[in-house]
Amino acid sequence: MTPSGLAHDALSAERRGLDRFKVFDALVTLVAVLRMAGTLLFVNAVLEDALGMSRKVLSGRYFPDMLTHAEPMVEVLERADPGEARGVRYDTSLLRFARDPLPVHVSVSHSAGDRVLVELLPLELQNRQDREERLNEQAQSNKELVRNLAHEIKNPLGGIRGAAQLLQLEFESPAMREYTQVIIHEADRLQALVDRLLAPHRRPHVVGDVNIHEICERVRALVAAQFPLGLQIIQDYDASLPEFRGDREQLIQAVLNIAQNACQAMQQNIERGTAMLTFRTRIARQVTLGKQRYRLALELHVIDNGPGVPQDIRDRIFYPLVSGREGGSGLGLTLAQTFVQQHLGTIDCDSVPGRTSFKILLPLT
Repeated sequence: MTPSGLAHDALSAERRGLDRFKVFDALVTLVAVLRMAGTLLFVNAVLEDALGMSRKVLSGRYFPDMLTHAEPMVEVLERADPGEARGVRYDTSLLRFARDPLPVHVSVSHSAGDRVLVELLPLELQNRQDREERLNEQAQSNKELVRNLAHEIKNPLGGIRGAAQLLQLEFESPAMREYTQVIIHEADRLQALVDRLLAPHRRPHVVGDVNIHEICERVRALVAAQFPLGLQIIQDYDASLPEFRGDREQLIQAVLNIAQNACQAMQQNIERGTAMLTFRTRIARQVTLGKQRYRLALELHVIDNGPGVPQDIRDRIFYPLVSGREGGSGLGLTLAQTFVQQHLGTIDCDSVPGRTSFKILLPLT
């Protein structure tokens, strides 16, 4: 066989070998496959997006040169024999074309034969995943706590109300009857609070086709009726967003709770006529929610220009019975989080004085 024929066969064999690496395109992490010399053989789709270059352009490049701190990787490449099970983990930054370096956690290990597998997890993504996991665990704990607490309160509450009603029948004095009315009224108020705590767990999840802009418009109308003066409502919608499957009433309640909280926090702005509430929708691509990768997700921002979330409760605003205003029940954001999580989404808050943004992320595909 001629040298050109041998080269052609070798190239064909390498291309066939690359096909088995395409499974990495389904992963959330950035993956590169290197030759023992450190040159790139394959990059997955997520790494292509991060670098802003195609795998064809990247093929053959010396990968350590694309890292700000490459010594640990170079050491592994130089010292390891083909097939030797040795690796390293460390933090560095990935140099990208016309973009800022991306901080990543690097994991280097050997795959079959003389190939080296490199996984890179963006530190921001890692931190967000850890935070989402903590929030989910917190929400589950809150759910169990609230459910148990509500049942423990409900039983004696009925007894207190019944006893007050019997006492009322025994008293002839209007003043004494007034006292029993206070007991009955407060028992009813607590009963309503308990019912609200239990509501998300009792109501069935009714799924249908949902348009996020119809939800925003419904909430906008309700808020505008509640605060007719001093509040400007801004609609910043991405009209290309598709419909999705969800519980319309639950999502309306979630967005309404956030919007009402924002308006109550902006009370002074409303009195001055300077309050602004913005509903902004966008499409998000390649989003990870609950350790699952989604090609498309819906982003809804509810933004206000109020004083911001108080610093002392900023990390606890989704806890039940935590409120930033006097007289608040502290259930609005807890219920909003519950409803969003039932749609496999997340809700997050970014707040500084003069701007508070609640972001809801819901998976589409």
